[in-house]
This record gives sequence, C-alpha cells and structure tokens, in this order.
Amino acid sequence: MSAPRLAFRLSWVLLAAIAVPALAQTSSPEAGFPDFSGMWVHPYFPGIEPPASGPGPIFNRLHRPNGGGSGGQLVGDYTNPVLKPAAAAVVKRHGDLSLSGVTYPTPSNRCWPSGVPYIFFQPGMQMVQQPNRIVFLYLRDHEFRYVRLNASHPANVTPSW
Repeated sequence: MSAPRLAFRLSWVLLAAIAVPALAQTSSPEAGFPDFSGMWVHPYFPGIEPPASGPGPIFNRLHRPNGGGSGGQLVGDYTNPVLKPAAAAVVKRHGDLSLSGVTYPTPSNRCWPSGVPYIFFQPGMQMVQQPNRIVFLYLRDHEFRYVRLNASHPANVTPSW
C-alpha cells in the first residue's frame, strides 16, 4: 500500500476513534443491560478461538515443515465434526481449488465488502452501543454494520452492500 493511501486510511481511523465515542449514547448499569461499547480485539487468526472442550474451529490441513500453518494455500479440514455435510463439501471444494493453484473467490480478492462471517478475520473492531442499535466499526475499508435492537426487519428489504 502506498504511503499516501496508508496515511489517508489512518487519518480516517483516527477521526473515527475521536468522533465516535463522543457520538455514542451509552447505557448505564442502572438501565438493566450491559454496555458493550469500546474496542474489541481477538488474539486468534483467522478470528475463531478454540472452545474449552469438544471439536474446535476449522484449521488449515497444510503445514510447513516446522509445523506451522501454510498461509499460501488454505485447505480447510473438511472432516471436522462441527461441519454439516453441505458445509464440509464447500470447504473441500475450496481446498481442492487451492491445491490446484486456483484462488477460490473471497470478498477480499473480489474487492467486495466483507460481510458476516467473513469480516470476523479482522483482529479488532469498535462497538458503539446506542439505545436502539449497536454499530460495529471494522478496521478494514471503513466497513460498518448496524444491528437494530428491539425492532423487526423491514417488510421489503432492498438488497445492497
């Protein structure tokens, strides 16, 4: 990434970090619900930590000679018991594409917004809790997501990014 582009992105992140807490209407413990506003970070890549017991998340089947994961080719463990058969088939198909040298489509390599659950590979995000919604601010490409609280979905949703 070029230095001017990096500086531009960092300036927006700094601006958001300064402006958003001032705009946030947070709750108090007396309101009867917790306030989740703040920065949230997870220490795992791609963003799913293993559970305390039982089968864990899907890991790369390929390993380097030193035992570490291979970031160049991703071949998910399609035999993991957490996967339903249809999901296991998708993981296997993507792994086969990766092994053949073809890149399977992701939001990143298609220049699309990340969406859920893909966005969770990000190491951090900021939550702003307001009385009627929570806003998720992601570190990547100025992506954000609104989650309405105590409100139903609109009857006619117009598809959009």
